[in-house]
Amino acid sequence: METIALKKLYSGKVRELYEVDKETILLVATDRVSAFDFILPTVIPDKGRVLTQLSVFWFRYLRGVVGDHLIEGDFSRFPDEIKKYPWLEGRSIIVKRVEKIPIECVVRGYLAGSGWKEYEHSGTVCGVSLPSGLRMSEQLPEPIFTPATKEEMGTHDRNVSYREMTEIVGEEAGRFLRDASLELYRRASAYAGEKGIILADTKFEFGMTGGAIILIDEIFTPDSSRFWERSRYEVGGSPESFDKQYIRDYLESLRWDKKPPVPPLPPEVVQKTREKYNQIYTILVGEPLQ
Repeated sequence: METIALKKLYSGKVRELYEVDKETILLVATDRVSAFDFILPTVIPDKGRVLTQLSVFWFRYLRGVVGDHLIEGDFSRFPDEIKKYPWLEGRSIIVKRVEKIPIECVVRGYLAGSGWKEYEHSGTVCGVSLPSGLRMSEQLPEPIFTPATKEEMGTHDRNVSYREMTEIVGEEAGRFLRDASLELYRRASAYAGEKGIILADTKFEFGMTGGAIILIDEIFTPDSSRFWERSRYEVGGSPESFDKQYIRDYLESLRWDKKPPVPPLPPEVVQKTREKYNQIYTILVGEPLQ
């Protein structure tokens, strides 16, 4: 990614944060992709634009549910010092500066991924007991909230119980995080359902500003959520998804030990992933990525 003349505050797996002023930040989504807590050496073209523009869509659609950090998503209204970098258009937003809450708020509506593996072994998902006899990819009786600690890059996030979470953030904040996450999932799941898409699970991050808890980072993107096409969904199997599960499956096929060096992605996996990201954007927003 090209250099810009702003103070860099943070470089994550996918995003770069720059200081606009003492109250606001420029959040830039790169085309980097991560899997199994590693940044892959191969990028996915347009991925950062999908994440940014889809998040802006959702922030605006869900604004009545909870406050968020978005200040400006229209590049034409950015400060001139930022507009001189035209490559930032579509992949960057200006957001509020907040104190990040160190909890990843996960909501699961279907039995998939690591949740299915745990359920097979113990009948639970992240410690939450579920009815016996459920099958892979089956819809849960109701969505469940399964928080995790948000660890530094290079360290695996750790699943925690609701009680453990409240010991970290407090009872009132914990209740807000749980209730807001479940309501956001219900609203987005209903919207996606109207588009023929199943929202299997998702995750959120929140921050504190002015004494209020608000939604931050990204929401309901192919990086943070598992999307399935309803017309092709079947209980008992692993539905084809519009997210980076395709990359995870490829890496699993290599029998990679999940230690450096991280294997590159072949061109066909890059292209297929790019198509999936663009396709889910078009389905949900109703128009192709600009």
